[in-house]
Amino acid sequence: MTRRPFRFGAVVRLAESGKEWAEKARRLEDAGFDVLLVPDHFIGPRFAPVAAMTAAAMATTTLRIGAMVFSNDYRHPVVLAKEAATMDVLSDGRLELGIGTGWLRKEYDATGIQFDEPKVRFARLKEALQVVKGCWGEGSFTFKGEHYQIEDLVQEPKPVQKPGPKILLGGGGPGMLRLAARQADIVNLAQRVLPDGTAPDPADGGLDNFLKKIDIIREAAGERFDQIELGTSIQKVGNARKKAAWSEVDLSRSDETPQVLLGDGKQMVERLRAWREQTGLSYFVLHNETDLEDFLPVVAELAGT
Repeated sequence: MTRRPFRFGAVVRLAESGKEWAEKARRLEDAGFDVLLVPDHFIGPRFAPVAAMTAAAMATTTLRIGAMVFSNDYRHPVVLAKEAATMDVLSDGRLELGIGTGWLRKEYDATGIQFDEPKVRFARLKEALQVVKGCWGEGSFTFKGEHYQIEDLVQEPKPVQKPGPKILLGGGGPGMLRLAARQADIVNLAQRVLPDGTAPDPADGGLDNFLKKIDIIREAAGERFDQIELGTSIQKVGNARKKAAWSEVDLSRSDETPQVLLGDGKQMVERLRAWREQTGLSYFVLHNETDLEDFLPVVAELAGT
C-alpha cells in the first residue's frame, strides 16, 4: 500500500463579496490547505461552482480548485468538459474535477429536472466520464452512447494537465465505488444515498460499512489500487457537544470513522495518522467552514507529510 502525503481540502460555499471570497481562498492557501471545493446545489445559500472556483484560482497561486461534486444531470458533459478545460488553463493547471450522478431529489423537483432511477443516472454518469475525457483528447471526438451522442467534435482549449485534470468520484454504493476504482484518480468515501434521493442511507453508516467501501475499491481496482488517492469528508471536528453544521449526512453512527473527528488538535492528528497507516486514506476534506478554526492546527501539523 502506497503511503501518500496528507492533503486537505475545504468546502467553501459563500461570501458577501468578491473581496471576501478571495480572502477566504488565500486564507486556506496560507494555512496549508491544498484544495478549495465548491458544492453544486441549487438549494441553499451557495455560489455557483464554475464562477466561484475560477475566482478562487485568480486570487491564489498554488491553491487547487474543485467541486464537491459537479452533478452530472445538471449540465451536459460537453459543457462540463469545456468549462473544466477553461478553468484548468486559467488556473495554470490547478483543477481537480469532482463529478457524481446528482442525487438530491428535492432539487430535481424544484427545478423541473427529471429525476430518473439510480441505474439510469449511474449509466449516464459512466457515459459522461467517457465524453469528458474524449473532449480533452487530441483530434476530433465521436461518441455513440445511449444517453449522449457526439459527432466529430474538436473542443478547445485543451487542459493544461495531461491527459487531463484528476478525476474525483464520490459515493458509497458498491456500483459507484467500483466505477471509481476503474476510472477515478481520487475517491471520496461517502454514505450511500437512498434510491428515492431523499437522504443518505442511515443503514450505511458506521465503521464496518466505511471499511467495506475501501475493500470494494481495493478488489475492483486490482493493480491500479496504489494509483488511487483515498479520502473522505470530515463532517464534524473538535468538541463532541458541538452541533454539526448543515449536512444531509446522518452522523449518528459515525464517531468511529474519520468523518467525525473529535478531541483536541493532538488527538485529531493522531487519529488521522492512524487512519492513513491502517487504510491508506490521505486526503481529508473539511465539510463545514464553522470547523475551520478547530482544524487549522491539524493542517499545520500534517499537510504534505
